[in-house]
Amino acid sequence: MNLRSWLFIPGDSQSKLDKSDGCGADAVILDLEDSVAADRRPMARKMVRAMLDARPRGRRRPELWVRINPIAEGGLFDLPAIVGGNPDGIVQPKIDGPEDVLRLGHCLDALEAAAGLDIGKIAILPVATETAKAGLSIGTFATASVPRLIGLTWGAEDLSAALGASTNRTPDGAWTHTYWTMRTATLLAAKAAGVQAIETLDVNFRDPDGLYATSLQAAREGFTGRIAIHPAQVAPINRAFTPSEDDIAFARRVVVAFEAQPGVGTIGLDGKMIDMPHLKQARQVLALAEAYAERPKAG
Repeated sequence: MNLRSWLFIPGDSQSKLDKSDGCGADAVILDLEDSVAADRRPMARKMVRAMLDARPRGRRRPELWVRINPIAEGGLFDLPAIVGGNPDGIVQPKIDGPEDVLRLGHCLDALEAAAGLDIGKIAILPVATETAKAGLSIGTFATASVPRLIGLTWGAEDLSAALGASTNRTPDGAWTHTYWTMRTATLLAAKAAGVQAIETLDVNFRDPDGLYATSLQAAREGFTGRIAIHPAQVAPINRAFTPSEDDIAFARRVVVAFEAQPGVGTIGLDGKMIDMPHLKQARQVLALAEAYAERPKAG
């Protein structure tokens, strides 16, 4: 199931945790890493676990994910505290490559077994570009076998720190070449691996129009969802990654046109030649529209 909007919520903020059910996001990421001070993480683990226990898997809207700390920096304390609550998935930061995701998968195998859970059900979404090594190895996801992998997302801020960069933006606000390259590599690696490509966050939560425009562009390029850091960003993201009425209408026309001429590989429509890739894309648009129509709205 594609997840369009992934909203970060600090794991130590009870008031924000309590509001998550009505946020409209497809997935909520309960954060134990960057938004939680180190001395508050033990408390945050308990609060996140209580939320997971209060919303049993299978009856969750939105899905509940947890961003842990890197394995070498506290993640081994995070996992035993939260796996028994059967989260829908783990967001894994600061990986160097697929081997780190596999290592996390092995940890989950053991913890799921110990908790009496079905082994392999907790998915993993790695942030695949936050270290220099990750930037060089991201293409290996195309051939690596990573069973729990549901998608790849990318991040610029931690990579900037790792590279010692003073900025990751050009004067006009666009990504500099290094970060644009990492964005492209994430999209290609995700598609090659057959998983979701998730666009990175936009720190300006007071610009819904700008967020919608860049999210729509990401959707047109092939990204399937985006990270949000504020509830106000959820609706623009959902709208951008949901097929529009025009998209749906055109997709229906493509399908009908091919059904009217069975066995034909190419047809003319609106003065253009349409072939099998267009038919495949049209069917994907209709399937997504149907799936998203059933999801709850914010409120």
